[in-house]
Order: sequence, then structure tokens, then C-alpha cells
Amino acid sequence: MRRADFAYELPDELIAQAPLAKRAASRLLVLDGVSGTIRDTVFRELPALLEPGDLLVLNDTRVIPARAFGNKPSGGRVEILVERLTGEHGALVWLKASKTPAPGARLEMDGGASAELLERVGELWRIALDRPILPWLDAYGHVPLPPYIRRADEPDDRDRYQTVYSMRPGAIAAPTAGLHFDAELLRLLAARGVQTAAVTLHVGAGTFMPVRSEDPRAHRLHAERLTVGREACEAVARTRAARRRVVAVGTTVVRSLETAASGGYLEPFSGETELFILPGYRFRVVDAIVTNFHLPESSLLMLVCAFGGRENVLTAYRHAVSARYRFYSYGDAMLVTPAPGARA
Repeated sequence: MRRADFAYELPDELIAQAPLAKRAASRLLVLDGVSGTIRDTVFRELPALLEPGDLLVLNDTRVIPARAFGNKPSGGRVEILVERLTGEHGALVWLKASKTPAPGARLEMDGGASAELLERVGELWRIALDRPILPWLDAYGHVPLPPYIRRADEPDDRDRYQTVYSMRPGAIAAPTAGLHFDAELLRLLAARGVQTAAVTLHVGAGTFMPVRSEDPRAHRLHAERLTVGREACEAVARTRAARRRVVAVGTTVVRSLETAASGGYLEPFSGETELFILPGYRFRVVDAIVTNFHLPESSLLMLVCAFGGRENVLTAYRHAVSARYRFYSYGDAMLVTPAPGARA
């Protein structure tokens, strides 16, 4: 297995820079993992592709306005990106500055806040703010748009880079497969008899980190916090008993459910995950995935290849490029079913 096995060519103009006017107007590519057949449709047709009794599992994390700006004691400009909240006043952050300050330095942040750099923690910094951090971010922070969106965040991003069912603040990147759902589509799914359940995985900046190792098996993911509650486990059990499908909305949900089932069966879990899913993995919980299109050679693309079959998925990506689908966070979506041997 090589990193280059997951490469594909993508013209820059297909990288979506803004969302569509209506969430469910996105296109949807349906990939059958067994036959490799591909079908083009639109996301609002999702209810017709699911059966009564199927279970959609959603990630209810909420993106925080995690990017903020300030000045070093020398006056130089500094940018922080909150990776993880550690308390009412504390956080682990990525720090960008022309010259890295020393531990103990105080940063004068926008809005008059003061942040003390407590210590380095690997690539991150632990900071303490002189006021509650979430209200301050709400007032002065910026939406942490992905690096491939080449524009500054705008007021509309506070709504559109957020799922309509987000509840639990803590993510710095959206679980983007969920961006296609609106209230009307959720109503139609419920009328169809499709059930829903929620897990929480707070997406970190590591989701955008490239796989640098030539052998992907040497790559390590950044840890992310997740919770799979008893209600979600019971919903999966009922779905299994009814011989219906568990459909994960996004790779974050896949990693959450598969982490919680790492002991051989699904059970409640709260903690961190570094689960990196590569071809050869056998999925214990998930029967279908709704997912966006991911970066070449990325850990997320590797996960989808593990599920739908590498050749199937890359063929589907080449089709999406030729058919002018929109890619990445604000782009279009896929519905993927498992390739032979993908399920445990």
C-alpha cells in the first residue's frame, strides 16, 4: 500500500468556494460497492434511496468560531486556532506568528482579551484566557474555513458551515456530509420511516493534515474527542434486529461507531479516538456511508476506499471530475455501499 495509490487529478475550479443557495440542492453520486455501478442524482432524492427502518446516524457536533487574532508583546500580529477547549478559560491552540513567543508570554487578543501561553503540548499551545473563552469566540472569533477555501470567512458562513442539527459546541471543522440536510429533508426522511440517531465527534484541525508517509500505515491521526451514547447503541441494535441498514452521515460518524465497536460489539463510549481506517479494515457497524468528496491521498479518502473498494471509489471520483461535481466541504456528496469483504 502506497500513498500514491489514493491520488487523483482535480482541477482547482471544481473546489467549491461557497455553498449552494439551498442545502439539499447538492448533487449526489450513488456508488454500489458490489457492482461498482455509478448513478447521478441529487441530494434531495436521498429518502427514495433509503428504506423504512433504515437508521441515519448523525454527528451533532457544533463548529465554534475558532480562529482569532491578536498581538504579541512586541506588537507583531498573531493568529490562534482553537483545537480543543480544556475548560471555561482554557484551550489547546495552534499558533501562527512570525516568531514564536516564549512560554509565559501574554497575547493581547481582539476585543481586549488577554491570553497567556502556558506551555507547548507537541505542536499545540495550552493557553489561558482572562475571560470565558466561548462567549469571547462568539463575539470576536472567525469561522475556521478549510485551507482550500481561498477567501475570508463571511457572516453567512456562521450558519452554512454548520449542520442544521448541530448541538454540542467543540468542533473546528464541520462534519461536512451533514451540510446537505435541511429541515424539510429531515421531515421527508422521517415520513419515509427512516430513523435517526446522533453521536458526537468534535472534528479537529487534524482532519486536514496530509498523509506524509509513503506507506500510509505509518501515519498517525490526531486524537479527537467523541461520545457514542447508550441511545445510539440501542438504535443500532433495533436496526440490526429489524434487518435494516445503519447509514453513517460522514466519516466522523464512521470513526465514532467503529471506535465504539472496537471491542467486537457496539457499546457506549466516551473518550478519544485515533482510529485510522485503511483498505483491509472490516467494518463492524456501518452498512452505507453518506460522504463528501475528499482530498487526494487523504486519510478520509482512504477510509471511503476501505469501505467502497479503492478502484470503485477512484473510478467514481474520476466520473465526478468529468461530470463537474463540486468537491470538498461546500461541495457535492456520495452515497456508498460496501464492497465485497468490507463488512466484518
